[in-house]
Amino acid sequence: MKCSRDPAPAPVSQIPVLDQASDVVADALLGSLLWRGDVEAFLDALPIAPLFDLVFTSPPYNIGKGYEQRQALDDYLRWQAGIIAKVCLRLSPNGSVCWQVGNHLERRKGGASSTILPLDIVFHDIFRDSGLLLRNRVIWHFGHGLHCTYRFSGRYEVVMWYTRNDDYTFNLDAVRVPQKYPGKRHFKGPHQGEYSSNPIGKNPEDVWSVPNVKSNHVEKTAHPCQFPVALVDRFVRALTNPGDLVFDPFSGVGSAGVAALINGRRFWGCEADASYVAIALGRLQDAKAGVAKYRPIDKPLYDPRQSSLSVKPER
Repeated sequence: MKCSRDPAPAPVSQIPVLDQASDVVADALLGSLLWRGDVEAFLDALPIAPLFDLVFTSPPYNIGKGYEQRQALDDYLRWQAGIIAKVCLRLSPNGSVCWQVGNHLERRKGGASSTILPLDIVFHDIFRDSGLLLRNRVIWHFGHGLHCTYRFSGRYEVVMWYTRNDDYTFNLDAVRVPQKYPGKRHFKGPHQGEYSSNPIGKNPEDVWSVPNVKSNHVEKTAHPCQFPVALVDRFVRALTNPGDLVFDPFSGVGSAGVAALINGRRFWGCEADASYVAIALGRLQDAKAGVAKYRPIDKPLYDPRQSSLSVKPER
């Protein structure tokens, strides 16, 4: 596996916003950029070559949000499969693809409740057919969301991490977390009495508790389904090296780009909504200037027991 290099901050310069194929061809090998328009048009304008070191995205879930047009499920999956195929043609040999998904909801005819289809289940066949290998299903656990009436309230989504082959970038030391028992020692054997844990920390587990971007979250913008920078940050540090290229085909307001730029990587993002592109551009420029507002992944989670609202009122 490739090893990490020392971080190198990205230079502060203007990030271009492109919407013409000729611009992509001319600027494809430059630093960071945003494409304002259809992702397939962008991909078609690129050479078929190993460009992307990490692809991280959260595609539309096909549930009728304002930024998407709901399709029949089979049509939606065919559309996603076409984009995934074009992405894979441009993935570097050591690269990774991370697809962050939730549930597809189907309301039963005449029924009050909805059935769910976990999208990671149906997406896996698409990635497997594209020749990619599944490394992890990382569970993103968050604390806030809608309260359901006819089923348990959902509080997690999934990031599927795939690689092209077995020789992929994985910088574990860059993302280690504090040991639970740093004072634990071997009680027998040749290392008896020595500390048993890695002194720089342990491997993060595959369940990550990261607050979602709601109401007064420091990263909140106009986007209704914005994912937190911290969710991408650990993948960027583990799966890429400084100077590598991170690509988000559905970049929204640029959260993946912020995670890339604060870690000295390059970023390309595609977004059809011009208002989201404008927000993303501001956030990316702030990230390059070192003034981006984001919640670090190692910030302690808020303890709701400290709130006066957690005290049960007397009746």
